Amino acid sequence: MSVKPYLAIARADHWVKNAFMLLGVLLACFYRPAVVELASLRPLVLAIVATCLVASSNYVLNELLDGPRDRSHPEKRLRPVPSGEISLAVGYAEWLLLAAAGLSLAAMVGTMFAVSAASLWVMGIAYNVPPVRLKEWPYLDVLSESVNNPIRLALGWFALVPDRFPPVSLALSYWMVGAFFMAMKRLAELRHIGDRAVLAQYRHSFLHYTEERLLVSILFYASACALFGGIFIVRYRLELILFVPLLAGFLAYYFKIGMQPNSAAQHPEHLHRERGFVLYLVVCLAAFVLLMFTSIPWLYQWFNVEPVSITPLWTVGG
Repeated sequence: MSVKPYLAIARADHWVKNAFMLLGVLLACFYRPAVVELASLRPLVLAIVATCLVASSNYVLNELLDGPRDRSHPEKRLRPVPSGEISLAVGYAEWLLLAAAGLSLAAMVGTMFAVSAASLWVMGIAYNVPPVRLKEWPYLDVLSESVNNPIRLALGWFALVPDRFPPVSLALSYWMVGAFFMAMKRLAELRHIGDRAVLAQYRHSFLHYTEERLLVSILFYASACALFGGIFIVRYRLELILFVPLLAGFLAYYFKIGMQPNSAAQHPEHLHRERGFVLYLVVCLAAFVLLMFTSIPWLYQWFNVEPVSITPLWTVGG
């Protein structure tokens, strides 16, 4: 028995998605600067490892339950489960062991972090296991998968700030941008394969999806992301209003990628190959961090908004 297929279904290459924890970490550093110390490194490392293990547990379950349907997919039929390289008994043992290891580490970080990690694992079950199996329901497949975004935000936050909740408006915005990404993935899959009957054998939600319906949902998710994000900006950090054009450009850039033939949006973990997009993402992240920790008093005067009582690292203007 080869170990390689069992490592493959844990999808370590998908751990890059846990970068969505970064926003929670940045928020924690902004609201509680005292956490920026060497002592915070241990819980943060434990949090990252725990999240990766729980995520891999979900990926293993996904592979095991999707195996029969993946045989109908022109590319996924080559994965370890549909190609017969996996013992189901060993696979389910791997699923449980990864979950146990991840949740045990999560408990070492803190109660709220452990609850968030358990929520991530439970969502993996709701997404994959019949009779619920949310991934088969149109729109719910997108919303249930993308809810992992605010959960990851909470994981990053609770790793450093265990006694307070992160801003709900930002969590909702983060959920909606995740839904935008997932809907673009569905659209890219539909455009790439083209045959809805073939796609429906792989996932029932494609019986309902058309390009028009997916495009309408993408517009909804992008609009909701912007509206909830605007609430967060006005309520907590008005300086981020200068980040809005960059965010709009980011969504437009991703939409452009999603509309390309054989789009990389089908496999978000491979987006690092889109060098222009990665460079733009780095610029966006740098601008976001800079504005989070910079005070620009005249913005508050222009918009007649009361600034939050948090000491910034830098002040621009008087």
